Amino acid sequence: MASLTSSTLLSSFSAPSSSPCACTSSRSTSKGMINAAIHPPAFPKVQSSSSKKLHFQELINTRNGYMAPVQQLLDLTDDMSVVISEPCRSSDAAAGSVSEQMYSLLEVVADRVEMHGNIGKQRENWNNLLLNSINMMTLTATTVAGLGVAVGGGAPLGLKLSSTLLFTAATGMLLVMNKIQPSQLAEEQRNAVRLFKQLESEMRSRLALRAPTQEDVEEVMERILALDRASPLPLLGAMLEKFPKKFEPASWWPKANPDKVSARRSNRQVNHFPSRRGNNGWSEELEVEMRAIVDVLKRKDEKDYLRLGNIALKANKVLAVAGPVLTGLAAVSSIFTAGSSAAAAAAAMVAVTAGSLAAAVNSLEHSGQVGMVVEIYRNCAGFFRLLEESIESTLEERDVESRENGELFEKKVAMKLGRSLSQLRDLARKSIYSGIKGTEIDEFGSKLF
Repeated sequence: MASLTSSTLLSSFSAPSSSPCACTSSRSTSKGMINAAIHPPAFPKVQSSSSKKLHFQELINTRNGYMAPVQQLLDLTDDMSVVISEPCRSSDAAAGSVSEQMYSLLEVVADRVEMHGNIGKQRENWNNLLLNSINMMTLTATTVAGLGVAVGGGAPLGLKLSSTLLFTAATGMLLVMNKIQPSQLAEEQRNAVRLFKQLESEMRSRLALRAPTQEDVEEVMERILALDRASPLPLLGAMLEKFPKKFEPASWWPKANPDKVSARRSNRQVNHFPSRRGNNGWSEELEVEMRAIVDVLKRKDEKDYLRLGNIALKANKVLAVAGPVLTGLAAVSSIFTAGSSAAAAAAAMVAVTAGSLAAAVNSLEHSGQVGMVVEIYRNCAGFFRLLEESIESTLEERDVESRENGELFEKKVAMKLGRSLSQLRDLARKSIYSGIKGTEIDEFGSKLF
């Protein structure tokens, strides 16, 4: 029995010669027993695969909840490896993330509205304060120069010197004011407030009607950046040119990428529509009507505001140059007013006349806010250019199901032009008739401005 037990133990713990197990045994022939002492080796402690995966998962979680996809295996031991893959997000989590982005952008837009509103008020104050200060300095210097003529040779030198210094300071301040055009800057900020409020309203409506997509987020970001470029806040470097060589309409919307648009259209199937509005509200008659409206806007409204804008821009250039020239002439003339000679009297008269004219020119330019008028014409021309591009891009979409509903689109165009649907259709018929007859249409597209 003892021999059987020892044989069983030896067979169960026996190992080949290459095995690291060390077994010692001793035989006692006298007692007919075999005493065996078995010492198993101390194996190194190896962590299980699951524990290592948990350990690496903790390392991943410490990186702010995000880790880039890993494209290769990470070898831990000779026989174990862990593959780290990109975490999968559920559709609900993705939708929630897009909504969070939209709400974050909504906060940015609301902040832009407040920012442009505050800066617009500040620049309006600049226009009033600078104009009042320059006119007071100019009129004071003119009065002092006139007193020098009245007193004659007995006028103190300090009185004449003060007139020269006031005219010189007024010239420098007027150059800066005419360069930045505070009234035009204030109008830029007012227009930016209106456009950002419009974008904010559209975003709230979109969030209320349906769940936003990633394309919506990208579109809103592009519109925000386009508005920032159209109405920059800094005055140095980023300020829009106030006296451009060519008058152009304002542009505050992102330009469509032609490659993306053509690729999107080529992947869509063309859906032809019947003669009646049974396909997303569109028909051939409605397309003809929209093209006729675009023709009216280009030939009448946009062209007229470009003409008026060029006139206002030229007038602003003349006034912006005339003001500093007159104050500078008055400053130079006031230098030669010392003495009682006829030349001194003539110089004093020139200084008084030039100073008075400078005050009148400055008041006409900045109290009349000619720069603001230029900006209004730019914005009006830009409004018609945007409406034209919106209609043309909609008509270029071959898949009518991908367009905005035709009836709703027609109503939007009518409201933007201040017309009813019947008035809009009458305008389209007049445009088509004038095109056939080769005559000029006698009506503008917009009834608002």
